[in-house]
Amino acid sequence: MSSQKSSSRPRAAEGVTIADRSAARTPQRERGRTRVAALMAAAAQVFAEKGYDAATMTEIAARAGASIGSLYQFFPTKEAIAEALHAQNSDDLSEMLAALAPRVAGKSAAALVDALFRDLTGFLTAHPAFVTLADRRDIDKKRKKRTRTRLRGQIAALLAQADPPVAAARAEALAVIILHSLRSAVAIAGEDDLPNRAAVLDELRAMMRRHLAAV
Repeated sequence: MSSQKSSSRPRAAEGVTIADRSAARTPQRERGRTRVAALMAAAAQVFAEKGYDAATMTEIAARAGASIGSLYQFFPTKEAIAEALHAQNSDDLSEMLAALAPRVAGKSAAALVDALFRDLTGFLTAHPAFVTLADRRDIDKKRKKRTRTRLRGQIAALLAQADPPVAAARAEALAVIILHSLRSAVAIAGEDDLPNRAAVLDELRAMMRRHLAAV
């Protein structure tokens, strides 16, 4: 009978195969779902404060008031909890855009930009780790592409229902520009040492409004 070498690495959670041991485990009971929610909320705080690379599983567990074993039970790696949190945040952003649709239907494209900037500000306040997780080096590239495509499609759909409506081909092109402009707004908002940050954001919003007013 051959001996098995011991390992200092955390074991995969029960129910997780060797091939999937880096993936998050989905809890089946309410108690487990509540625990996972607390762990993900703690992870969001730690990622936002420390950045993805500097954050540790030990800090996340401590912030959640949980044991490190409990964290590893549901999230075998830091990448697993980051992926789960980013997926949740992306879904929340998509839901935000979906909720925006009936409020901007029939309004001008310029008014749409104002609504997007306003709602994005609230979204980032509620999801402080979103940008950090979206820009990490080990992100799932396929998931990132799917998310980007979905968000562009939603923005293009908003432009298509504006008054006057934007033609489909141009709406798709403008959706790319708007999404990158929103990312720029996020980056600007994150520069704490920028003394005229509010004025810069106002200029960016005004620039987009002027362009879309001519559409």
